[in-house]
Amino acid sequence: MDIRQIRYFIAVAEEANIGRAATRLHMSQPPLTRQIQQLEEELDTQLFVRTPRGMELTQAGALFLTEARNIRALIEQATERTQRAGQGKLGRLDVAIFGSAILDRIPKLILNFRNEYPDVNVVLHTMTKAEQISALRQNRITVGFNRMLGPLPDLCSEVIATESLLLAVNLNDPLAALAALRFDVLAQRPVILFPSGARPNFVDKVLSLCEARGFVPEIAQEVGDAVTGVALVASGFGVCVVPESATTLNFPGVVYIPFEDAPEDACVDLSCIYRADDQSPILSTFLRSIRNTPLNAEER
Repeated sequence: MDIRQIRYFIAVAEEANIGRAATRLHMSQPPLTRQIQQLEEELDTQLFVRTPRGMELTQAGALFLTEARNIRALIEQATERTQRAGQGKLGRLDVAIFGSAILDRIPKLILNFRNEYPDVNVVLHTMTKAEQISALRQNRITVGFNRMLGPLPDLCSEVIATESLLLAVNLNDPLAALAALRFDVLAQRPVILFPSGARPNFVDKVLSLCEARGFVPEIAQEVGDAVTGVALVASGFGVCVVPESATTLNFPGVVYIPFEDAPEDACVDLSCIYRADDQSPILSTFLRSIRNTPLNAEER
């Protein structure tokens, strides 16, 4: 028995006539008759009663029609799901996240993707930069998001957004009354930096900007993430340079002030990283989705 015989049987059962079934199947009557006879021989059961009016199902034939329709539905479902998986519209996507971008950019990207492809199960993993790179190489994740990525020959790094830098200031600090600040104000206040850990990172970015202006800031604390950094600003430990996405942290007693003399490099990129040899449809679909999702202010 094969799928073709099942399709032939359903057509004959539904038309109750070999001639009409043959027309529906775009074939002649003799080969269709032979296929039905072979099916009955394989099942060792009579499926039809031949009458002058056509073909009537036996009790066994009526039962087999129900099963045949179920089989056809399963085959159609399997075909559709396989095609959707091949198009990157079905399956599982493991995504690694870390840093201040999870406060704004990354959730927008993932929510947009899930709305477009609801049959893809997106699983999030919190990982540091080093952990993301290791997990990609071990095929434990499909894609990661991070900043300040150096060249990696086996991985692709694609910039998906560029964020300006602002200064988180305690509301009781006189600086909080200003609409914009000069970057060298960092020489006048204790500075909280993040993230601590593997270098290069955002800490190096801030220090290099200070060095370019001829000063080294007083470092009050190096902490693991933007949330901790802004929380310390709220507690009066100092000021903190943050990417634009971190301004979604509405800590009481903290304001975010732009730099009025920010150079062109006073910004930070958010990048997506993935294996260079990954040809999976689901990765291609995800990359296409995030490339089409506006993130920078000028794109909105």
